[in-house]
Amino acid sequence: MEFLLTTGGLFLIALILLGSMVFLYFVPVGLWVTAYFSGVKIKLMRDLVGMRLRKVPPNLIVRPLITAYKAGIYLDTPQLEAHYLAGGHVQMVVNSLISADKANIDLTFERATAIDLAGRDVFEAVQVSVNPKVIETPAVSAVAKDGIQVRAIARVTVRANIDRLVGGAGEETIIARVGEGIVSTIGSSATHKEVLENPDSISKVVLAKGLDSGTAFEILSIDIADVDVGENIGAKLQTDQADADLKIARAKAEERRAAAVAREQEMIAAVQEARAKVVLAEQEIPKAISDALRAGNLGVMDYYNLKNIQADTAMRTSIGTGGDKPEQDNL
Repeated sequence: MEFLLTTGGLFLIALILLGSMVFLYFVPVGLWVTAYFSGVKIKLMRDLVGMRLRKVPPNLIVRPLITAYKAGIYLDTPQLEAHYLAGGHVQMVVNSLISADKANIDLTFERATAIDLAGRDVFEAVQVSVNPKVIETPAVSAVAKDGIQVRAIARVTVRANIDRLVGGAGEETIIARVGEGIVSTIGSSATHKEVLENPDSISKVVLAKGLDSGTAFEILSIDIADVDVGENIGAKLQTDQADADLKIARAKAEERRAAAVAREQEMIAAVQEARAKVVLAEQEIPKAISDALRAGNLGVMDYYNLKNIQADTAMRTSIGTGGDKPEQDNL
């Protein structure tokens, strides 16, 4: 019996403790007491218990509410709850409102929540608006009109523009526009020496173009941190062009040589063909003379006269060429 009483008593105590934990979970009395003595008036059952039922952690709403109230910014719990349920960062929004208020920056709760829901760090944006940020561009290469490459690095001092944070372009756009301005300015310079002598001319020209239009920042200054001379791109391009022209000329010369060789081969073939025909014709001469002698169309004296003419022609040919006397044909 004592065992059952002891067991029943332990069960009752455990049940009481469990009920107390559940009650304190749904009714955060401690948080309500903290808010009450901080001057923030919230309803225990309507606000705190309602937050639990709406699956909103009361701690993430009440503590930022107390922080804002102590800083002189008066917000309502429904505003903070709505922002939390929309996926926003309540504490970050409250911190940004406090920072903006202390820096005399006009930032409303609606704009702060819009910036936060847009995916931007609203607290960092307020800090950059108060304390400007320096963005350093990578080395930008450009070629002056004399063909010399110039590399420049710029430091861009920007300040966040609260009004353009929603829908405004980010740092990448600023870097790209500044790089484009540097390339344009160097490219329009007559010589690279002008850029080296007056690097501030780059920053003046680039700054005058209004590169911060449509971005979330306001450009305060553009300073050229470093300027270096690169390669002689003009000479390199001329060298490459000369090499290309040389290759083209060689190709055309080779084409002409191949055509000349082809023509020479054709002429040699034509000469050999003509010689072959002459040889064939000469082989028919003795036969024709024999046939003429038999038929009586050619007399003996005519034959000797023909031989004398051939001998005379061969002698004249030998004298004219300075060579050996050619052999006479056997008729």
